[in-house]
Amino acid sequence: MQYLLMIYSQEGAWEQMSDSERQQGVAAYQAYTESLRKADVLVGSNRLQNTSAATTVRLVDGKPQVLDGPYADSKEQLAGYYLIDVPNLDSAIAWASRCPGAGHGLMEVRPIWEMADYKK
Repeated sequence: MQYLLMIYSQEGAWEQMSDSERQQGVAAYQAYTESLRKADVLVGSNRLQNTSAATTVRLVDGKPQVLDGPYADSKEQLAGYYLIDVPNLDSAIAWASRCPGAGHGLMEVRPIWEMADYKK
């Protein structure tokens, strides 16, 4: 079953780190990603740009309303994700707890509702 591991962290914290701390962070994420690959559970992953690049779209009276910024204005923002394919929620939680993002923010684990399942 596929799970989305969403990484929430404080925006701007990366820029406040020293070069050495950033290098350690990059190495930690590279090692984590490689461990997912070696376990053959990684489906995809990406880091997101800052919320200043976000656009929110909603329909108001049937017309699109476009707003600059993220949907939720909060201390922690969605910074990136890993899409994994593992047997169960316990396994997904185990992988989420190993992610470097769990150490400096929080991880949300959510099962994917595959469109094939939706059509049934």
